[in-house]
Amino acid sequence: MSDLDLSSVAVWMTDNVAGFEGPLTATKFDVGQSNPTFLLEGPKGSYVLRRKPPGVLLKSAHAVDREFRVQSALADTDVPVPQMLALCEDDAITGSMFYVMEHVKGRNIDDPSMPDATNAERAAIITEMARVLAAIHSVDLEGVGLSDYGPPGNYYERQLARWTKQYRASETDSIPAMETLIDWLGAEMPEDDGQRTLVHGDYRIDNMLFAEDGTECLAVLDWELSTLGHPFADLAGVIMQWQMPVGPEGRGLAGVDRAALGLPKDDAFVDLYCQMRGINRPDRFGYYVAFAFFRMAAILQGVKKRALDGNASNPEKALRLGAYVPRFAEMGLEARA
Repeated sequence: MSDLDLSSVAVWMTDNVAGFEGPLTATKFDVGQSNPTFLLEGPKGSYVLRRKPPGVLLKSAHAVDREFRVQSALADTDVPVPQMLALCEDDAITGSMFYVMEHVKGRNIDDPSMPDATNAERAAIITEMARVLAAIHSVDLEGVGLSDYGPPGNYYERQLARWTKQYRASETDSIPAMETLIDWLGAEMPEDDGQRTLVHGDYRIDNMLFAEDGTECLAVLDWELSTLGHPFADLAGVIMQWQMPVGPEGRGLAGVDRAALGLPKDDAFVDLYCQMRGINRPDRFGYYVAFAFFRMAAILQGVKKRALDGNASNPEKALRLGAYVPRFAEMGLEARA
C-alpha cells in the first residue's frame, strides 16, 4: 500500500511517459527519509517515483525538481544515473511534486564493511566509489547546462549560513556542542581556493546501486542536496560516514579492522581520489570533515522535527536518526584540525 493516488498517477504517466501502460501497483522503499520513494510496477515494466513529502516544508528543502534536472543533465557523462522519464510539477495529481525515472535493478550496499564480500570485491567497490566521485567533480558544467545550478562565491560561507538557518528553523533543544561547532566553523573557514564543481551533497555507499554480479556502479541516487560548490565537501562526507558506528543506523566503519577486510584507511581513500582527479591532497582536511558532521547534524535535526510534526516518511526511524544530532556535533568538534 502507499499514500499515492495511483489512478491519477497512471493517467498522468499515460500522457507523459513514453510506452507506459497501466494499471499500477506501488511499494514504498524503506529508504529516503527526506523524499518518499516508491517502486511502481505496471504491465509493461517497473519505474521509480520520488516525491516531495506532504505538509509544511522548510524553504528550499525536498527539491525533487532539482534532482530531476541534475540527473537529466548527467545522462551522457561518466556519472552513472538512472534515466529521467518525466517531472510532474502539478500538486493536484497526487498532493505534491514528483518525478518518475527508470528502475535500475542493482544492489544497494548499506554497510560499508560489506560482510558478504571478499577482500578483492571490497577494494574494487571502494575504488569505484572514488572513481565515480572524481567523475562527479569533473563534469563540464557549461557543457551539460549546469553552470547556473548553484550560486557563485565561497561555498563554505554559503553552506554554513544555509545550514545554520535550517538548523535554527528545526531546533527543538539547545545543544552546546552544536553551538561551539557553528562558532568554530565560522572563525576557522579556509579561504576560497577557486574550485567550483558539481557536488552531490550526500555521497555515500548506500546512495549508490552496484551491479548485482560485479563491482560497477550503475547509478548514484538521492541528488536532493546537490549544487555547485566545493568538491571536498563530498570527499569529507565519505570520511565522516566511515567514522560512524557499524550497523543499520550508523552505517560506518568505527572499530573495524579495515586492513583485514581489504578496506583503505581514510588517508588512502583521499589520496586515491586526488590521484584520479590529478590534484594535490587538501590542506586542513579536518575542517572539511568537521563541516560534514555539522551539516549532517543539521539535516538530522530537520528529520527529527518532521517526525515530531507528523510529516516524516518513516516517523520511528526519523526519531532514531534525530537522536544522533548531539553526537554528530561532538564528532565535528573532535574532527577539527
